[in-house]
Amino acid sequence: MNSFQKILYQVDRGIARITLNRPEKRNALNPELIAELKAALAATDLPIVLSGAGADFCSGADLGGLHGMTEATVMDHMSSARAVADLFLAMRRHPRPIIAAVRGRALAGGCGLATAADIILAAESAQFGYPEVNIGFVPAMVMAILRRSVSEKRAFELLISGEVIPAQTAFDIGMINRVVADDTFDIEVDSYASKLASKSASAVALSKRLLYQMDSMGFEAALEAGVEVNAIARMTEDYKLGVEKFVKKR
Repeated sequence: MNSFQKILYQVDRGIARITLNRPEKRNALNPELIAELKAALAATDLPIVLSGAGADFCSGADLGGLHGMTEATVMDHMSSARAVADLFLAMRRHPRPIIAAVRGRALAGGCGLATAADIILAAESAQFGYPEVNIGFVPAMVMAILRRSVSEKRAFELLISGEVIPAQTAFDIGMINRVVADDTFDIEVDSYASKLASKSASAVALSKRLLYQMDSMGFEAALEAGVEVNAIARMTEDYKLGVEKFVKKR
């Protein structure tokens, strides 16, 4: 873990804390940062709190690096884009909850990175948006995540207007989970993460996997998948201990 250059990584009280660490670039995503994020995800099966160093969560792709690819081939561009898509998949496939703790701005790919997390906690002064259209770009991979978080009409408006919205508006349209006062943000994020970390690891992992698998399923297939996971859950040690504890309490 000490080899990371673009992120900070530490484990504290059963929670993995990953901090984007390019504050001078507003934590813009470049290939090295993306690769280190994927490596950190692969290195832990703990709940994760993802945040940004400095004033902002993440400003999106490093446009300086993209400008240097103006002579690249379409295959080069696809490889670069696929690295981001692979990161989003790794976040979705991680067995435990990933909490994005957003202070400041989460824009473009940075907004997508936050939305790819399972839970978004935002400081009341935080801002979210997809301003790619303003430079003739398309928020392409993040679109797959955004349309699963808000209504189609609202997603379309955000994508083609480039509007940057405050945390309260993001909460009102269902993009984020909670808005937290700026002055108590760190304390409340820690408390929230600690509560999630105390839950059954097997139950949380099975729930997360099943929920996201249902994205592509019809109703009957989703019910059948639920039957299978229900049966698997009943065979876990966490379930057996939980039921035994419940019965004794009664």
